[in-house]
Amino acid sequence: MPAVVLIGAQWGDEGKGKATDLLASRLDYVVKFNGGNNAGHTVVVGDEKYALHLLPSGILTPGVTPVIANGVVVDIEVLFEELEALETRGVDVSKLRVSANAHIITQYHRTLDKVTERFLGKRQIGTTGRGIGPAYADKINRVGLRMQDLFDENILRQKVEGALDQKNHLLVKVYNRRAIGVDEVVDELLAYVDRLRPMVTDTSLLLHRALEAGETVLFEGGQATMLDVDHGTYPFVTSSNATSGGAVTGSGIAPNRIDRVIGVVKAYTTRVGAGPFPTELFDEWGDFLSERGHEFGTTTGRRRRTGWYDAPIARYTARINGVTDFVLTKLDVLTGVESIPVAVAYDVDGQIFDEVPVSQSDFHHAKPVYEEFPGWTEDISGARSFEELPANAQSYVRELEAMSGARISAIGVGPGRDEIVQLHDLLD
Repeated sequence: MPAVVLIGAQWGDEGKGKATDLLASRLDYVVKFNGGNNAGHTVVVGDEKYALHLLPSGILTPGVTPVIANGVVVDIEVLFEELEALETRGVDVSKLRVSANAHIITQYHRTLDKVTERFLGKRQIGTTGRGIGPAYADKINRVGLRMQDLFDENILRQKVEGALDQKNHLLVKVYNRRAIGVDEVVDELLAYVDRLRPMVTDTSLLLHRALEAGETVLFEGGQATMLDVDHGTYPFVTSSNATSGGAVTGSGIAPNRIDRVIGVVKAYTTRVGAGPFPTELFDEWGDFLSERGHEFGTTTGRRRRTGWYDAPIARYTARINGVTDFVLTKLDVLTGVESIPVAVAYDVDGQIFDEVPVSQSDFHHAKPVYEEFPGWTEDISGARSFEELPANAQSYVRELEAMSGARISAIGVGPGRDEIVQLHDLLD
């Protein structure tokens, strides 16, 4: 059975939870391999809406083992808040497993994230202020805390002392903030030990054995390709690898284990935070997409920036990730648009680029070259086969498929878990 990687193919918020839900009944494990609680999945189950930030969306499916792997940075307080919120709604969370090698977000990471972002002024990146970047920085600087450190108080205290020795100088002397005490950090973290102990394990070994036993594992990426720290719109990116390659390093499985790569892409484009966005709209159409698509962040509540579909970005993400299938979401949002623009290339000071420019400066100045496609007025939320879609909606999907670098295998036609049209089997 396959190992499947599911990634965002734009700047995030594409509806990856819906794609996971489409596969859920056939999955044994769902693995979060990057990011922290700076991303969110909204999953609609019947009349219930669930907003998940740190937990993989597979936790909502009975029988699936949800895994937080080593590539994730974990805010333990947020972890238990989410688990308790689900438990009160009757969701079984007992199968959750957390990597012993996953790094921990502490109070000093959150503090540093907020003060450094404010210090940047007009150069702000647009972080969520949840400590994700500083936690990853500590990981790379080899002064981070891992889940396994919680189970040895002496090691934990030594590592916290080492981290705060430098950070308190920064907080006090540069940012005019109070110093953070070692004891308050250690005591806060140790309070979670007994509850964490049953969850924390060698998840790399767990997943290896699952694949060896023929079980199906879905690796669910947080954020999206254009926010990947190496392949996104740097420096306006997240601090981890949100691409399919990140599933390998972020979970401890071998590259040759991956069978399918599913890219999730909206029928238009959105992003949150600062950074270039060639198709961004500042007119009534931007308002239309934002309001009709309910484009407000699951985690932050911030209004998302909106724009038309960007084919060069889709081609780029198909290439970077080795996408085998696209899931196209929110097609229903475009109902009623008489003529739908699609960016097919960029104009940079008179030079036409068919692909995403390698130069960040060129991409920042890129103007979209649009082609227009006829829209439709019919309600498509009840469609369950491609043939039930209006002719112009079918044509729009086929045009996107032809210019995006991989087949479109499923189409979201509404927010509900069953409001989807499947063209191809995502696991075949």
